[in-house]
Amino acid sequence: MSHPPAHQPVIDGFEFASAGATQQGVWPLSDFPRLRDMLAADAGEVRYEISGVRDERGRPSLRLKVSGTLALRCQRCLEPMALEVQTDETLVLAATLAEIHAEPADANAPDRVVAGKEMALRELVEDELILAVPYAPRHESCTAAGASDAAAKVSPFAELRGLIRKH
Repeated sequence: MSHPPAHQPVIDGFEFASAGATQQGVWPLSDFPRLRDMLAADAGEVRYEISGVRDERGRPSLRLKVSGTLALRCQRCLEPMALEVQTDETLVLAATLAEIHAEPADANAPDRVVAGKEMALRELVEDELILAVPYAPRHESCTAAGASDAAAKVSPFAELRGLIRKH
């Protein structure tokens, strides 16, 4: 049975945003249970800074910056790889989920979150880290067998081509 981290800071979303408050800190990667399953190793830590702001339309928002290095596994060669994460996102607060759904979908609009009296900062940071992880992490230039230039030039169907011509 895993134990939750001892210190779980929470904020009142609307109050934090309206006051223009700021909070920052560092968390070990081992404190993020959902993220841990995506990592090759959970050693290391991430820094975060959260600030209460207003978006361009004057709505209360949270500006969340997260930085750190995640140890992922390359999906091509299965070797460990480091992913540098540097996010700077604005999360526009909403009172209800219905308020979010009432707005037209726009891929360029800032993300919306339902604000609460007790919003867990660790969960907000973990969400940003999870969103930063690529679906299939890969090294830019991978040394995996079968991923080399020579292997890529030989088609696995080359032998079949020869068989078809014989008939």
